[in-house]
Parts: sequence; C-alpha cells; structure tokens
Amino acid sequence: MDVAVVGHVEWVEFVRVDEVPRPGEIVHSLERWEEAAGGGAVAAVQLAKLNGSAHFFTALGGDELGRRARAELESRGVTVHSTTSGEPQRRAFTYVDGNGERTITVLGEKLLASGEDPQVPWELLGRCEAVFFVSGDVASVRAARRARVLVATSRELATLARAGEELDVLIGSANDPGERYEPGDLDPPPRAVVTTSGSLGGWIQPGGPFRAAPLPGPVEDAYGCGDCFAAGLTYGLAAGETMDEAVALGARCGAAVLTGRGPYGAQLDAGALSRFDHMS
Repeated sequence: MDVAVVGHVEWVEFVRVDEVPRPGEIVHSLERWEEAAGGGAVAAVQLAKLNGSAHFFTALGGDELGRRARAELESRGVTVHSTTSGEPQRRAFTYVDGNGERTITVLGEKLLASGEDPQVPWELLGRCEAVFFVSGDVASVRAARRARVLVATSRELATLARAGEELDVLIGSANDPGERYEPGDLDPPPRAVVTTSGSLGGWIQPGGPFRAAPLPGPVEDAYGCGDCFAAGLTYGLAAGETMDEAVALGARCGAAVLTGRGPYGAQLDAGALSRFDHMS
C-alpha cells in the first residue's frame, strides 16, 4: 500500500540517567546516543516497518544534521520528500530516566513542510490509502486530505482548524494539555476522535473505552510511544480494518516501542505482526 506521514524531524540527542537533575544538580549519564526523531520521523519509520515502505513529507535543515537525518530515515525504509530550509536542522535533547520516562528540551523552531512547494510531489498523497498528519501548513493539510483516510494529531488544532478539512480520525491525549480536543474545536468535526491515556488505554468517540496492550518486555524508554500508536492506527485503517482493530494495532505498536531503546529499538514490524496474526 501507499501510506504517508506529513510532519517534522528533530535531530535528537538522548541521555540516559538515573534521575533527571534537579535545579543546580549535576548528574552523570549512563548512556548516550543520537538519531533523527521527532513526531513525524518516528511515525514514518513505524509505518515503513509495518508496510514495507512509507512516504514522508517534511522540511529538513540545509546543514549537515539535515543531511544526516535524510540519510538515516531513508536507511530505515522511508522515502523522504522534503522542502530544504535555509535554517539549521531543529534539534532536541532528551533525558531518559530510570523509570523509562522521557523529558525533552527542543532547540530551535519547528521546520514545517509547505504544501505550496512545487518541488515536493504532493500529488502522491492522492494515491495513498492513508496519511497521518503530524505538522505542516494549511496547504499540506489540504494535500493530505486527498488520501482515502486522513488521521491527524490534536497537537496541531490551530492549523487543522484553518484548513477546514474533515478528518477521518483525530488522535489526542487525556494526559497532555497540548493534545486536548473539545467538541467545537474543529469545523467540520472529525468523524472519530481517539483519546489516549497511557497504561489506562483510552476512549474512542463514537465507540467506547479501549485497553492498553500488554507490554512484550520490561519498560525501557517512553520516547515515541504516542507516535507509534498513531502510525499503527493509521496502518490498520489503510489495510481496511475496523476502528477497534486499528486502535488495538496502534496500542500494540505503542507498547512495543516502550520496551526498546529510543524510538526505533523495538518498533513492531511486519514479521512480528504476521507471527501474532498466525498465533491468533
């Protein structure tokens, strides 16, 4: 299938510590690594692992980190379609503590894909079974709406409201104030709203509650759980699954990534999905 993500990239430096330092405190890292991440990148790689490939519409910095981000994502099976900004690649610093919780500091402004950039093949979105919109401008939302299914995050409510396009699914969080959705925030309203609540599961409207998936191993790193959940849900809908089935797949993707280092260490792939379906 053709599936895609519209969103952003951050070059992220991860540092594992026992505890995030308190004001004035010095802590020593237990482990350090860096890679291309951010909501759009993580979701695109998860889609590629499930589907075998994925398109990613984004903006990259015109510096060495921007070039490294493209190379890494392409090595993970993602076809990158990007606007190249004159700005440096956006970066982030992430602590991962002894409980696996991540604490993120973002450095620089978010680089957004422009749906009006003639050098980016936005027409490809029209042949996609599903697109997950993470970030971008109004024109990129409208380009994404050409897909059969459009899923979006509530982090970008202001952009989605200006675009005025009907969403098939809006994904938000009950725990994060920046991802809250209230009826009336979008016109037209989304056909379905999925609200996540971490280990408690979440709620589908219309529908009802859903459970979190069991963890396939010990908790390692919470970075990317929500983005992998959204990518799994998007893939399920692209494959023709019901909403309940797609949400269950998303929950399994979110649970899997929680047990690996960084956003890619334990993402659910097509092989694991096939083995699970065979056992079921």
